Amino acid sequence: MKNKTNYYSSDLSLVTTLSLDFPIIGIDRRNPSRIIFEFESSRELSARIKEYWNAELFIEPQRFFTQLKYIKAQVFGRPNAE
Repeated sequence: MKNKTNYYSSDLSLVTTLSLDFPIIGIDRRNPSRIIFEFESSRELSARIKEYWNAELFIEPQRFFTQLKYIKAQVFGRPNAE
């Protein structure tokens, strides 16, 4: 989902990939079964999303796994942090 200034996603793999280079600016936890992460929209972000869906990205696996653990901590470890 998208609006003029922000990009939202609940796709854990995409969020992990994006958060390697773009800050998460918000986390919507209103629906406990679907956490939504918010990023500020930009050309660079849109390009990265396109690369992700076109399978054009190459990410070092250990870097991805470390970031995934961080994202999961945001979801499960600190539910009231934001």
